[in-house]
Amino acid sequence: MLLPEPRGPIGATLAAALRGSPDTAPSPLPSHTRAPASGGPETVLADEDLQLSLWTCYELSYRGFDDVDDRWESTPSFVAFRAALEAPFVRALRHHTGSVGECTVDADGVPAALTGLIEADDGPPLAAYLQRKATAEQFKEFVTHRSIYHLKEADPHSWAIPRIGGRAKAALIEIQADEYGGGRLERMHSELFRNTMRGLGLDDTYGAYVDQVPAVTLAVSNTMSLFGLHRRWTPSLLGHLAIFEMTSSLPNRRYGNGLRRLGYGADTTRFYDEHVEADAVHEQIAAHDLCGGYAHDHPESIPDILFGAACALTVDNAMANHLLETWKTGASGLRRTLTGTAA
Repeated sequence: MLLPEPRGPIGATLAAALRGSPDTAPSPLPSHTRAPASGGPETVLADEDLQLSLWTCYELSYRGFDDVDDRWESTPSFVAFRAALEAPFVRALRHHTGSVGECTVDADGVPAALTGLIEADDGPPLAAYLQRKATAEQFKEFVTHRSIYHLKEADPHSWAIPRIGGRAKAALIEIQADEYGGGRLERMHSELFRNTMRGLGLDDTYGAYVDQVPAVTLAVSNTMSLFGLHRRWTPSLLGHLAIFEMTSSLPNRRYGNGLRRLGYGADTTRFYDEHVEADAVHEQIAAHDLCGGYAHDHPESIPDILFGAACALTVDNAMANHLLETWKTGASGLRRTLTGTAA
């Protein structure tokens, strides 16, 4: 994967720096690029320049870029640059989730609090639309958006494994073992998703559609990367994963049924069908053993657990709303359509 095309002055400066040597990097990187585009926290999730720049920074901790020296990941000026982008992103997440992090429950109440967040959520009905109404082209767009995360499925949450212990660690290992197919390539969820992409005629290369997806889609990935990369955010990462698992089974059933409605076969739907069963089991493990267990060991972490859970709902709803609103007008939800033209 090569560096994506910048979407503004922050990204342009970042790309110019990353194409050079970290040995000659200015410290700090140019200061005028270390602030987000104008606007308050309500605009940050849709800020194309900031979200792509932050995604680019995080990707150096995943698979990196063929045209970037791997040493950049730990270069002080780069780390400072990334932190400057994270600050407004965290403020925006706080803004959108309101007072959820101030919730006062004890460890025994964490599973119920997570369930309460889900029940109170009034996010857009994307799964129902895909099941009943979406065209084949719209379904391809949805899968294209999801490829930003699903081609590295489970990787952000695996950063928590060495950072926790006890019942929570055992629960996380149980969930992640299933995500990685029990060590069998053909059963890895990321590999199953590649099969879905191929069945839809999409490019299953890692990162192939980064330039096509908008900021709100990158924000979904950036949220879990933020929580995963920093040990300070470990409780939020666990809350994020719990919501992922607790809200997955029914939507995935609908996605699979939507693909069957459009005439696609078992190889294409298997990714979604697998999640219907697996996530029904993971839901209980994530709420009670993972988050509940961690909260018992670290009661001071409960507000951060719930914050991470609320963030998962917030960014997923932002992406879903973007898709439904653009499809309602007959437009594409991508920055460029799958034929390569501007949307």
